[in-house]
Amino acid sequence: MNSENPESFDSWVGRLDECEDPVSSAPVRLLLATLDNANAPALPSELPPLWHWLYFLPGERQSNIDTDGHPKRGGFLPPVQLPRRMWAGGRLQFLRPLALGAQMRRVSVIKNIQSKTGRSGQLVFVTVQHDIFDAQGLAIREEQDLVYRDAPTPGTPAPKPAAAPNDEQFARIITPDPVLLMRYSALTFNGHRIHYDRTYAMQEEGYPGLVVHGPLIATLLMEELRRAHPHKHVKTFVFKAVGPLFDTAPFTVAGKVEDNGHTAHLWARAPDGQLAMQASAEID
Repeated sequence: MNSENPESFDSWVGRLDECEDPVSSAPVRLLLATLDNANAPALPSELPPLWHWLYFLPGERQSNIDTDGHPKRGGFLPPVQLPRRMWAGGRLQFLRPLALGAQMRRVSVIKNIQSKTGRSGQLVFVTVQHDIFDAQGLAIREEQDLVYRDAPTPGTPAPKPAAAPNDEQFARIITPDPVLLMRYSALTFNGHRIHYDRTYAMQEEGYPGLVVHGPLIATLLMEELRRAHPHKHVKTFVFKAVGPLFDTAPFTVAGKVEDNGHTAHLWARAPDGQLAMQASAEID
């Protein structure tokens, strides 16, 4: 790691950012088309859980984009110089649904920064809390876990994740392709080249194909839960990325609800049966 030691990022903890955005209908209509759910309403009156990720998008100038497609280091987030960065998971509370047409305000704060050394080298974890308000007050509270890490040493085998559960009550097979990944990148204004630039993903970052977005996988898990239990209300959602998924083969989103009817367990299963993402939701 050629940046400063972790203590130099202490001044970034507590940093605030605030922005506003309307819950416009166009992103909702386009994500409905992207997810290809024939049973979905033409346009919902309220924003489904996790669909707030369609808003408050980064609008960096083209000249401020780094070689990986992300904005250059600095700005609101600390300037960690490790070459790889990813959104590794998060925790969300859905206090109230947001109505289409509502005006939203998001207040973001950097809650924590930690540096660790793992099997793949140096790691820096950044936790950001987002509070989203409408005219009635706080509607969503979210913590995002961002991870910066070294590129793996050539020839170093990746740690193999645990096997995914196979006792699902509901499931759907997802066939990712470059068009799906491009459309989701465009909807979320995500310039990270691993999701749409195959040459970059394979030659520069060493992946076997295009990488499926973590937030897209989480959204597909949520949508499968909603499809299986359409009358349930999602109160909380926790997810963690465990291993990557690629556009080279279909994967499965699956889940089950405990006998109490209030706790859902969700997971994404890679083509080889390994766990790619795990999640849980509190529902009523």
